[in-house]
Order: sequence, then structure tokens, then C-alpha cells
Amino acid sequence: MERFKKAICNETFKGWDIDDVFRFAAEIGYDGVEIHPYTLHEPVEEISPEMRKRIRNSVESAGIEIIGIHGVLKTTRDFYYLNHPYSSIRDKTVEHVKALMRLCGDLGGKIMVLGASKQRSVHPELTYQQAWDYAIETFKRLLDVAEEYGVVLCLEPLSHRLTDFITKASEAVRMVKEINHPLFKMMIDVRSAMDDEMPIPELIRRFAPYIAHFHANDDNGKGPAMGSADYSGISTALREIDYKGYLSVEVFDFQTDPETIARESLNALKRFFG
Repeated sequence: MERFKKAICNETFKGWDIDDVFRFAAEIGYDGVEIHPYTLHEPVEEISPEMRKRIRNSVESAGIEIIGIHGVLKTTRDFYYLNHPYSSIRDKTVEHVKALMRLCGDLGGKIMVLGASKQRSVHPELTYQQAWDYAIETFKRLLDVAEEYGVVLCLEPLSHRLTDFITKASEAVRMVKEINHPLFKMMIDVRSAMDDEMPIPELIRRFAPYIAHFHANDDNGKGPAMGSADYSGISTALREIDYKGYLSVEVFDFQTDPETIARESLNALKRFFG
């Protein structure tokens, strides 16, 4: 049985020093950590080259890797919006996301998750098509830095409970096709995909060429296989498409302590994925 690579998002460990996150994740058997950038320092543009090098050395010393960045634009320090009607706000958003991509590359990461539910919903002044066109414009402006740092931009279809813009995998794939660039892909997040138009195993099979990342969680916001998601079917489908990316644990229910969340999530992934 092949071994899938497994990671966990660092905001699971709220209040922990990042070095301790790396050490613990490695100790219990994860292969990588996915970074929520605003947990490192805000504004992220001020993270110095020396600090970036120290973080990268720390994760390498732990024997694992930083796989990438998520939580893009989820900061309260400034106002960003991917498809805002005002070009000045879109311009500022592009520059900030580029800064995050540079941080991602400097830390050794290769994945940038484009979620941002509140910063991409259709603005009241726009039609859906206008919002779509502005998003296309924004994403295309990021591709030069993606190429420079080798970062894959992963568009995340989000549940209709979270946003009204790109709520289905089919919509994400349509945008990927319109962007038409090898470093612009889509991803699957189990919690959101539970609200999609078809079962997750079918989504995986149908859109296999476009999937570059996978968030492992469940419909109740807890870790993988802790809700009603069909992880047996998901595992079978990911094997069938020969998925080579990470299974990255991203939970939203933090009532349990971080150590337990991390261990139970990893045990579930091992049970279904080897």
C-alpha cells in the first residue's frame, strides 16, 4: 500500500511557538506543516530574511517541511478583496498576495491555498460575471511571482454557507481552465465539498487533472473521519487518480486540545490512507 504524505495546519496549535509545532508534528509522524501566515507575524511583509531563514532551518531540523500557506487574506490589519469593484483595492490585494507567495517560497512551501470566503463574495455593486472577470484579472496578475517562486496557486471551492462565489468544484475548474496556467490549480476541502453537487469521490475522479491539494477535515469542522464524510470512498478515489499531493489536516473545532486533535487526525489518515 502506497504512503500518502500527511500534514497539519499550524493554527491547530494556537499559542504554540512555531518551532514546537514542527517538533511535535514530526515526532508523532506528520511529513509537513501548512502555515497560516498571520500566526507568524503581522504584517507578514515585515518578516525579515533572517526570520524566514530561521523558520526554514527549524522545520528542516525537525525533519519535515513547510508545504505551503493557507488562510490568505484572513487578517484584520487591512482590507483586501480579490474581486472588489475598486481597482485600488484589487491592486493592494495583489501586492499583498504576492508578498505571501514570496514568504511561502522563502519558507520552502509550494502550495498557496486561495480560500478567502469573505474577501471574494460577490460585491453588491457587481454582477456575478463582473466579479468573475475581476477575479480572473487578479489571479492572472499573480502568475509572474508564482513562476518566480514555483508556488502553485490552489483555488478552493467553498461551501455556499461561507460565500456566494465559486461554491462548486466545477466552477473552480472552469476558472482554472480560463486562467490556463500550470501553476494555477484547484483543491478539495472535505468540509466544503460535502455541500457540493456530487459526492466527493466522484468530484475527485471527475476533476483529477486539476487537483493539486487536499484539506482533510469533516462536515462537523473536526478532523478527518470524525463526521459523516465517506473517507473510505475518498481514499479509493485518490488512489485511483494516483494523487501525489499532501493530505493536510485543517480543523475548525478546537474544543479538544491540539495534541489530541493532531494524533487522532493522523490516526484516521493512517487508517484510510496507509
